[in-house]
Parts: sequence; structure tokens; C-alpha cells
Amino acid sequence: EVMHAEVRAVLGGQAHELAAPQPFRNLVAQARLGVDAKAHEEFFRSMLADIDEPTMPFGLNEVRGDGSGVGEARRMLPQALNDRLREQARRLGVSLASLCHLAWSQVVARSSGREQVVFGTVLFGRMHAGAGADRALGLFINTLPVRLDLDGTGVAASVRTTHARLSELLAHEHASLALAQRCSGVAAPAPLFSALLNYRHNTPAAMAGSGTDDGLSGVEWLGGEERTNYPLTLSVEDYGEALGLTAQVVEPVSADRVCGYMQHVLEQLAEALERAPDRPVRELDILPAAERTYLLEDLNRTAAAYPSQRCVHELFEAQ
Repeated sequence: EVMHAEVRAVLGGQAHELAAPQPFRNLVAQARLGVDAKAHEEFFRSMLADIDEPTMPFGLNEVRGDGSGVGEARRMLPQALNDRLREQARRLGVSLASLCHLAWSQVVARSSGREQVVFGTVLFGRMHAGAGADRALGLFINTLPVRLDLDGTGVAASVRTTHARLSELLAHEHASLALAQRCSGVAAPAPLFSALLNYRHNTPAAMAGSGTDDGLSGVEWLGGEERTNYPLTLSVEDYGEALGLTAQVVEPVSADRVCGYMQHVLEQLAEALERAPDRPVRELDILPAAERTYLLEDLNRTAAAYPSQRCVHELFEAQ
């Protein structure tokens, strides 16, 4: 948005009115000097030291080739679910992002067969980036691990724990991912995690997804795509009064199924916070009703007609 505003000013002959640009080197200095490396190490060691196996949902561990085998799915969540989640976040005094991180951790836990899960979360990178960081161009984001335990703790307590963990992580938003991984018990070169959550705040105009309504007359939108080296990425699109999901998953795992899992867990989480806040967080289900029916009933419809009045050895003889 900042870049487009500056381009509009230049095209409109108002370049002289623009403020002096903020140098990206300020962020580099802040990242290197802002927090002592020992403080980073102590924080991540306390969180990850007992994690000795990678968390790999669906057994996915890497993107092969150029990323062209990645499927993408998008969906908007029902407005009623959006409203319920925001109400629960306000009631508990936590961010909506904390609820979404907890929900995603349950998807990761169920699809990896683990109760102690680690996944990457994308940090804004501008919270502790110094004065003028809101106007500076450049890639400020950073990916760091977050560890959550899906155990017998109640859902409300788990939400508060998740919020506290994310708040602590913000103080380390410029730490090196390599440093964080070294603080775990996972031996290199194995990855610590293979799933990513990107909670991002979008303007309502971004809901169209076309990028055409930006006031740049004479500029034609051709398209674009984003890819990461993570085989499983879920972006939560927060539009202020609406929520959307974007999943990118390497084939053959279905990106739309992943969106379905996340939506179902969010519905379960809202229901539990409203009616049973002490319900163990590990009991939150990820399977939508249709998929549960397919897995447990449709695939098990194996009844077949056969000559049941004959003995087993006679059936062998006949065949």
C-alpha cells in the first residue's frame, strides 16, 4: 500500500511532496543489535529443548522441484463464525490470531500424530523495527517456530497459553530461524517443522484479490502467485470484519480439505469456548461431518452378495 501510494504520487506529479525514504539498513541494524543473541537462545531453548522429532503433518517434509506441484484453495468463513470467534477473543482478552494459532496447532497435531507440535508462524517484523518502520519498504517479515501442546488442558486455558507464547515471541521477531532450530533437540539437517501459519491483516479492498482497484490508472493487473519452501502453508486472511483461509499444499494432499479441517476446528473451538471452556483441547475434532461419514461409513460399505448357504471350502472349489 505504501509503494502504491508513492507510485500514485509520482504519476500525479507530486513526487516532491514525498518524505525522505526510510533506509532498509535501519532494520538490519535493529535485527542484529536489538536483542542479544543469548536472550534469543535462552528463549528458544526453553521452548524447544525437549522437541527431538520434526513435526510433519501428512508426512510432508519438503517441496520438491520448482513448487509447481502445489495446490491452492481459498474460502471465506461464514460471517456467523467470524462474529463468534471475535466475541470469544474479546471476552478472553486475547487476539483473534491466538485462537487461530491454537486451531491450526490441532490440525497439525491430528495430521502428524503428535500432541507436542511445532510449526512456523510469520511475524510482521515491524513491531520492534525502530522509528519510521511503518513507512519503510522492504521485506521485514520473519518466520519463527511456535510450540504448542495439545493435551488435557482446557480450551480456554490453552487459548491464554497460546496468546502468552505469541506475545513472548514478538520480543524475538528478528531472531534467526537457524538459531531457533539449533535450540531444539532435532538434529540437523532434519527440519524442525514443515507447516507454516501466516496470519495476515488485509484491507477490505484486498478481498477481491485482483489488485486492480488501487488507483493506478493505465496499469493493467496481469496476475501473480506466491510460493514458499514449506509443503503446507495456511494463511488466515483477517479483513477486520471477515475472515478467510488460503491453503497451499503439495500434492496429493488436498488444499481444500486442509481449509475444511481448519474451519471445522474453529467451529469446534468457538463452541467449546461458549459452552465448555474446560473441555480438553486435545478433544477438538478436525474432520468435517461429510469427511467423517466418508471415512467411517462410505469406505466401509463392503457388504457383497455371495452364496452364503455354501461352505467356505466349496467357495474355494468353485473359484
